[in-house]
Amino acid sequence: MRRFDTGDSVRIDIPDETDPDHDRLHGRRGTVVEIISDDAGAVTDDEREGYLFRVELDDGETVDVRWRDLRPA
Repeated sequence: MRRFDTGDSVRIDIPDETDPDHDRLHGRRGTVVEIISDDAGAVTDDEREGYLFRVELDDGETVDVRWRDLRPA
């Protein structure tokens, strides 16, 4: 089960201010350009964790984030 697909416009939402990526990524917007499967879902027993979403931010930077850190733009 994936919440987002390639081409979706998204906003990164990291409400935990102690998260190391909060200052750098929180509130930034971009487009999902790739969805990468991994085995994190098997480790956490949550199938949503089995995907990394590669997001091209509006400034051209590319970052990989999990579903829980994304919201529709």
